[in-house]
Amino acid sequence: MISHSLREEWFSNPQKNLLAGLTTAFALVPECIAFALVAQLNPLMGLYGAFIICSLTAIFGGRPGMISGAAGSMAVVIVALVARHGVQYLLATVVLGGILMAVFGLLRLGKLIRMVPHPVMLGFVNGLAIIIAMAQLEHFREKTPQGEGWLQGTPLLIMCGLVALTMAIVYVLPRLTRAVPPALVAILGVGLLGYSLDLPTRTLGDLAQMAGGLPALHIPTVPLTMETLRIILPYASLMAMVGLLETLLTFNLTDDITNTRGQPNRECIALGAANIASGLFGGMGGCAMIGQTMINLSSGGRSRLSGATAGVMILLFVLFLSPLIAHIPLAALVGVMFVVAQETFAWGSLRVLGKVPKQDAIVIVAVTVITVFTDLATAVLCGIVIAALSFAWQHALEMRADVDDSQAGVRTYRPHGTLFFASAAHFQELFAPSADPARVVLDCHHLHMADHSAIAAMESLYERYEKAGKHLQVVHLSKRNQALLQRAGVDVAA
Repeated sequence: MISHSLREEWFSNPQKNLLAGLTTAFALVPECIAFALVAQLNPLMGLYGAFIICSLTAIFGGRPGMISGAAGSMAVVIVALVARHGVQYLLATVVLGGILMAVFGLLRLGKLIRMVPHPVMLGFVNGLAIIIAMAQLEHFREKTPQGEGWLQGTPLLIMCGLVALTMAIVYVLPRLTRAVPPALVAILGVGLLGYSLDLPTRTLGDLAQMAGGLPALHIPTVPLTMETLRIILPYASLMAMVGLLETLLTFNLTDDITNTRGQPNRECIALGAANIASGLFGGMGGCAMIGQTMINLSSGGRSRLSGATAGVMILLFVLFLSPLIAHIPLAALVGVMFVVAQETFAWGSLRVLGKVPKQDAIVIVAVTVITVFTDLATAVLCGIVIAALSFAWQHALEMRADVDDSQAGVRTYRPHGTLFFASAAHFQELFAPSADPARVVLDCHHLHMADHSAIAAMESLYERYEKAGKHLQVVHLSKRNQALLQRAGVDVAA
């Protein structure tokens, strides 16, 4: 008997999930081929990577409904490696990167994604939405005798018309029926229109040769030496970092959209295993793909069945169906991806820019801009640093102290706030040993000590009063603060 959890993960609404997987597979093919070409690889490596990574993460991962594949962020990382050392070193790098990803999950570090602030998430989705839209503009270019230029005349009109028709179908069809994914209807409908009218427009078949056989096990033929490790480790580490970051951010977004909670560590382990398998079977490295995930979710894909279907369909395209899908106009897929970009962009973030704290608005804009002009890892790390520094600055400003002189010959300081690296200097400024009476009481009931800077600040305060010939008495230390000072050798005796 099938358990309830297994039934929910695999067989809830199977028809909708099968159609969502089919739709997603159509959207995966041109992306994976394009990313392989960017990395100067055989397009089949992108398709094999998409099949393996999409299938394995769907079956074993921790987030049903999320789509992974041969990603553009990975392609950008490995361009230099392929150019300098060749494909075999790339495959070894993909395997090593997969091992690092799996280790990250086994160490249960997936929960670190909770450290990413919400403004960084908004900047992430906005930046990727812009990148998705900008990437489609390449399909409006063509090769000319003079080089490469923009489409003009009739080809441009046909391209724009088919893109507009695709987008119209995607937007209008849900108002008529939700029985089938609108993106699938748009892709197949525009494909049939283009084929029946023999429209002179670029198709999937113009991108690259997609026909091939089953991926075969192939151990990367590289020397097993420290020199090889020296070459591939930096690329593998960067691949793992970028892949995990993009996957976990997409993981969070999928959680929010579906109002469910996945298992981030399990997803990291599955992604690592999928990359290892991809490298051993001649495929590219990969991670979660936000555009294809959005297509799957908007088409009704919620179970593992949708992701597994997308992966298997890519293999069927390679083995049997490439002559059919080769006739699908690129304009249909461009139109779908334009809709994905529009739906991915967090338009609400524009409305709140003037309402949220200024530092959060800066983070949203900064992460968006950095994502577009550099890469995701740099953007997210910059966003986290900006948010952390802003948080530290705000908490440092909250440090204050009440002064009580009601008792004759005694001055009592009651500091409020967190004592840490950013507030230590301001904490020192609250006291005036030279002007204080001979006896001073420091009431720490509302003071929280956070780090080594807090210990150093307390040591310094003791020394200042000692040099001034005054007696400092510390009272109401919490057990945690007292233990912190005692471990550092600071005498807290009254």
